[in-house]
Amino acid sequence: MKQRFFILVFLGFIMTGCTNIGLTQEEPKPPKAFIEITNETSETVLGTYCWSYNGMSECADAPGPIELLEGRDPIEVNPGEKITFVMEYEPKPNKIHLLQISNNEESEVKLSNNHFLAPSQKGVYYYSYGAWWMDEKEENVSNGDAHYAFAIEVK
Repeated sequence: MKQRFFILVFLGFIMTGCTNIGLTQEEPKPPKAFIEITNETSETVLGTYCWSYNGMSECADAPGPIELLEGRDPIEVNPGEKITFVMEYEPKPNKIHLLQISNNEESEVKLSNNHFLAPSQKGVYYYSYGAWWMDEKEENVSNGDAHYAFAIEVK
């Protein structure tokens, strides 16, 4: 009996995290996200997400950025170049997180006004850009989330 209760509670948490309260999604998947570098725009690759559409919720799991981007060429950038995130969707996510992966090491990258600067050292860098549409009335309730992957090569 206790096991059933815990399973129901767990499923309730999952369903709460993927509700569409407060959002008016018109697409069955999260919006596309782009990065802009020197007025050139490149699309990111959608990874793991939870999204609601027409009263239905869908969660999809994806591999990490390195595996997700396998076979794709990284975007070439100059050291210290400004990289800006662009998402043509309202409402904008109200919680974001950027993770950089290089030489099997992960580090958090601070964003300022939806942009960051490319590393100063040459090399290939993979990124996971996490976006959450957190409920403004209920604390710790996500109305949708998505992770986007892209890679750059600092020349």
